[in-house]
Amino acid sequence: QVQLVESGGGLVQTGGSLRLSCASSGRPSSRYITGWFRQVPEKERMFVAAITWNGGSTYYADSVKGRASISRDNANNTVFLEMKDLKPEDTAVYFCAIRLGPTFAGLGWRSFSSWGQGTKVTVSS
Repeated sequence: QVQLVESGGGLVQTGGSLRLSCASSGRPSSRYITGWFRQVPEKERMFVAAITWNGGSTYYADSVKGRASISRDNANNTVFLEMKDLKPEDTAVYFCAIRLGPTFAGLGWRSFSSWGQGTKVTVSS
């Protein structure tokens, strides 16, 4: 099973930006999706963005569309999530995860099988 480690979280002011990284121990042998999710206490984990195994396609939640950019560096087994114009409602623990399969159909968190430990992002108002 692929191991994932997120980093890059921290405290940022409203309107600021940050870049989260998701480093993996390897890659699945078949096509897959890497996704970013976020979670606040007592709420369900919510989809943020996803990218295909080759970086050819991306998909974003409406809440971050236009403010987020997901990319990958397969040479270094790392996926990035860049976010700008951050808002207090972006405060959450951000997780990356992997799901086998080539499409973005049904991007609920339960469909992802490999997860990192999360990195906390706090946006101050």
